Amino acid sequence: MTDHLKSKSVLVTGAGGFIGSSLVQTLITRGAKVKAFVHYNSRRDMGLLKLLPTEFQSELEVVAGDLRDSQAVEQAASGMNMIFHLGALISIPYSYFHPSEVLECNMVSTLNVLNACRKFDCKLIHTSTSEVYGSGVYLPMNEEHPLQAQSPYSASKIAADKMVESYFKSFNVRAITVRPFNTYGPGQTARAVIPAIITQALTSDVILLGNLETRRDFTYISDTVDGFIKAAETEGIFGEVFNLGSGSEITIGDLAKAIIQLVGRPLAIKIDPNRLRPEKSEVMRLLSDNRKALKQLGWQPKVNFQVGLQQTISWIEQHLDLYRPGCYEF
Repeated sequence: MTDHLKSKSVLVTGAGGFIGSSLVQTLITRGAKVKAFVHYNSRRDMGLLKLLPTEFQSELEVVAGDLRDSQAVEQAASGMNMIFHLGALISIPYSYFHPSEVLECNMVSTLNVLNACRKFDCKLIHTSTSEVYGSGVYLPMNEEHPLQAQSPYSASKIAADKMVESYFKSFNVRAITVRPFNTYGPGQTARAVIPAIITQALTSDVILLGNLETRRDFTYISDTVDGFIKAAETEGIFGEVFNLGSGSEITIGDLAKAIIQLVGRPLAIKIDPNRLRPEKSEVMRLLSDNRKALKQLGWQPKVNFQVGLQQTISWIEQHLDLYRPGCYEF
C-alpha cells in the first residue's frame, strides 16, 4: 500500500451513494482529506454517509448542492488536488420517464466538474458505466467495444464520457475514466437487482423479476472501490478508460436461484411485466474484459461471488428497515 493519497485534498461527488460512500470511507482510511458533495435536500439527508461509523463522519467535510450548478461545483472544487466524480442519476427505468432530467444531470454535472478541474488543475477520476456498451457485439467487452445508447441513461453517460475525452484532448485535463460493471454489496438500494432479489427472498414467498435471461457481470463493492483507488494512484494513464468487472457472467434467473439457496427458503420466481424493459432497450449481455486494468493498474477482483452474496444478504437482513420489500424501486 502506498501513501499516494495521504494528506491529499479530495472531493467526491455522489458521495452519499452506494459506491461513493464506500469510496469516502476508504479514502479517509488512506489518509486523504475528504470533502463529500451530496445533493441538497430539505432534510439535510447525507444518504449512505449517515451509516458510516462515527469516527469516519467526524473526519469528513460535507457540502450540499446541485452538480448542475456550476458555481456550487467550482466552490467545492477550489483547493482540491483530486476529484472523484460519481454523482449521477443512474436508474435506467427512470430515464424512460424523465430523459431530459437524466441527460441534464449526468451531462451538465460532468461538464461543470470538468470546468472546475480545468480551472484548478485537479486530477479527475470519472465514473462511467458498462451500460454504455449496450448488448455485447463481442464478448468479453474490452474498452474498445462500440458504445451503444440503448436507454436515455446510457446515452447520457456516453455523452459524459465523451466530454471527458474531449477535455483531456483539448485542454489537457488530467482525467481517467473507470467503467464499473454491475457493482453489488452491503448498502445498495433495491433499485439494483441483487438487493431487489434479496429483500423479496427474506420477506416473501415469491420473487418478482423482469427478464430472467439477461446476463450480468457482478463485482463486489470493495473490489470496485479498489479500482477507483488504483486509478487515482497510477501514474501515466491520463486519458485512459478502464473496465472494472469480474470477467464472469450469470443470468438473472440463475442469480435468483443462487440467492434462494443461500437464504434457505423455498421460493417461486415469477416474471413481473412491469419490470420488463422495451425489447430494443434491454441489454442482454454484459461481460467485462478486465485485462487492461490488470496490466496497467494492477487491479483484479478478489471477493468470491458466493462470499459477496452472503455478506450482502447478512447486511440487508440486519437493515431491512431501510427497504420496502416487494416494491419495484426504480
